[in-house]
Amino acid sequence: MPASPSTARAINDRLALHLLQQEGPLTAARLKALTGLSRPTVADLVERLTVSGLIRVTGESGEQRRGPNAKLYGIVAERAYLAALDVRTEGVAVLVSDLLGRVLAEGSVPIDDDNGTGPAVEQAVDLVERAAKEAGADRLHTVGIGAPGLIDPAGGELRDSSGLPEWHRRLITALQDTFPDARVGVENETNLAALAEQRDGAARDRDTFVLLWLGLGIGAAVVLDGTLRRGVSGGAGEIGFLPVPGTAGLPSATDCAGGFHSVAGAGAVTALAAEHGVTAPLDGPEPYAAALVREAVRGSAPAAERFLDALADRIVLGAAAVVSVLDPGCLVLAGEIGRAGGDVLAGRVQHRLARMSPLATEVRASALGGGAVLRGALLTARDRAQDELFSPPER
Repeated sequence: MPASPSTARAINDRLALHLLQQEGPLTAARLKALTGLSRPTVADLVERLTVSGLIRVTGESGEQRRGPNAKLYGIVAERAYLAALDVRTEGVAVLVSDLLGRVLAEGSVPIDDDNGTGPAVEQAVDLVERAAKEAGADRLHTVGIGAPGLIDPAGGELRDSSGLPEWHRRLITALQDTFPDARVGVENETNLAALAEQRDGAARDRDTFVLLWLGLGIGAAVVLDGTLRRGVSGGAGEIGFLPVPGTAGLPSATDCAGGFHSVAGAGAVTALAAEHGVTAPLDGPEPYAAALVREAVRGSAPAAERFLDALADRIVLGAAAVVSVLDPGCLVLAGEIGRAGGDVLAGRVQHRLARMSPLATEVRASALGGGAVLRGALLTARDRAQDELFSPPER
């Protein structure tokens, strides 16, 4: 059944807008060539999108003579301003961008929730307000938030999770109250890191992969056939609860002690480094466990080598379980510890995994560093805003 005229117009408009997003400003003739649409159809969509305020003339093409055919059309980037947040137990980072994703302002603030939930929320909201003001954003269209914990896949709310501060949940409500016109969405931080690695990082060439988050907490994000899989309750990838050998007990429904977290989380990594005599400065810019791994990677002493081997032995316990169930073909080591270990740690894990599993799996280090969660939050906010704005109403 052929599409109705209104549906066809919407499809053509979105196609043109996505081309302008990817290619930058284009002439009507170039849009015609790239879309395969007729000259009158392109002229109509250019007029519609200009009247709707989504595109405008940005200049003239040097390859054309001056006149109507030389006009370059580009997306009105300031049509919508976006904010992305990375919410951690110890603080918040934020960036504000335009509709094309160009970062206009960014900042971060440490938060000590010992001062109370209210002050913690106020600090975080104030950070976002200051970043929006610096960016020249009079209002925010979409706010994307990355946070640890379970996200309800049906309603999108951050669920109660043991060990997480109360201000995390309160912050989302406070941001919606502060920016009442904004679309506020929250996603698990590990899932956002995976989306960013898939779009711009270590998994750009993979439709199926698993991101293993190694940091203060342990988690995994599962991408199958190009789609992020959250699970029925939003708990897909809660690998910290995975029972593994080498622990004193078993995890429970409310405590991952005794699970994979107990052998590969930050506390366990710090203790393992101490056993091997590996040290690092206490006042560095990254978490201490990550600093220990980075120092070991930089060094060549036998103690550092033994520490990295022992750490890889632990990580492969969780990695092998993921591979045996999902056969993803690719694992990305992320989080503070995964990033600090880089290719050196990834290579050790891949070597051990090849001995344990018949399923060929490439292990890669994160390519986006500490900005993966913020990048993922920005990408999801931008996609959400563009999905709404790039579907202009009929005239």
